[in-house]
Amino acid sequence: MKFEVTRIIAASAEKIWLVLTNARTLQNGAFGVTRIEGDIKPGARIKVWSEVSPGRAFPLKVTEWIPGSSMTWEGGMPFGLFKGTRRFTLAPAPGGVTFQMQETYSGLLSGLITKSIPDLGPSFEKFANGLKAASERTAG
Repeated sequence: MKFEVTRIIAASAEKIWLVLTNARTLQNGAFGVTRIEGDIKPGARIKVWSEVSPGRAFPLKVTEWIPGSSMTWEGGMPFGLFKGTRRFTLAPAPGGVTFQMQETYSGLLSGLITKSIPDLGPSFEKFANGLKAASERTAG
């Protein structure tokens, strides 16, 4: 199972990165994220609550951090039984930057667990639209 969204954003990668890594901004309601505990930075452990599952916190670790280019959040179960990986990438594009967010699942229990994961498509769309609006608003 994999979820993915792509947007062309008319802003610099640096401006988008500032929005994408600002926990306070991401939980303002426009991104489908209701709460984030912790700072989004290299190696950080964060907890994310989303509109899709408002009563559940997702503990994640920032495992990749290439400013202005890519970031990865990972979470899951011990011993590799289940792992969720959300990757954010930014790449130059005509008229701005291509933003892509992709989530994949792996591990021995992934087939069983993914049956209970709701369709994250609408949530991904909301996040991408929120990032586009916030980044373009500050692109000035």
